[in-house]
Amino acid sequence: MAGMADWGLGHALDAEELVLMHVLRQALTAHPPAPHRLLGIPPLRFVFGPGPATAFATDPPTVHQCLDEVAASIAASGFRRIVLYNSSPWNEELTAAAARDLRISRQLQMFRISLSGLGLDFSPGEGSPSRELQTVITALTGCAPEASAIPDPLPVTAAAIAAPKIVAPIAERLAQLIAEIDRWPALPDAGRIPPATPPALSS
Repeated sequence: MAGMADWGLGHALDAEELVLMHVLRQALTAHPPAPHRLLGIPPLRFVFGPGPATAFATDPPTVHQCLDEVAASIAASGFRRIVLYNSSPWNEELTAAAARDLRISRQLQMFRISLSGLGLDFSPGEGSPSRELQTVITALTGCAPEASAIPDPLPVTAAAIAAPKIVAPIAERLAQLIAEIDRWPALPDAGRIPPATPPALSS
C-alpha cells in the first residue's frame, strides 16, 4: 500500500511507492526467497489520506472494502498467507483493522509490515520531515529536491553515495521479517476459528 502525498521532501507525490518498492527489491536481491515462496502484487495506490497534502485519497471504509476484495481474489488463487506491506503512516491503523477482519471473515493468515517500523517513516513526527527519506528519494530519482522543507538538502551526487548506506540495514530487516513469516507455521484447520468454549461451571 502506497499513498500519494506531499511530505515536504521536495519530490513527486509518488515518493512513497518509489521507496517502498526499492526497499523490497533490495531485500529480495540480497536474500532471494526460494522459488514460488513469494508473490508480489502491484501496490494499492488509492488509500486513506487526510488533509490537502494528499492526492487521490479514499475514505477508510472504501479502502477496507478494497483490501477485502483484493484478499478474496488472492485467496481464490489458492494463497492463504498475506503480508500487507505499507508505506503510508495514515494507513497503519487501517491495515491493522483490515488484517484482523480478514483473519476472521476469510480465514487468512495475515501479517503486516510498515515502512515506518523498518526505520523510514514518512510521518513528519515532531514537525520535520525525514532527511534520510529525502536523501534516498534524491538518489533514486536522480533529481535534486525542489521547494524542500528540509534546509540544505544533499545534492544528487552526495545522495547517491549516502542512500545505499541508509537503505541496506532497512532492507536487511525486511528480508529477515519475510524469512520469519515464511517459517511461521500455517494456521490449523485451514484457518477456521474454533467456537468459543464456555467456561466449566464450578460445583
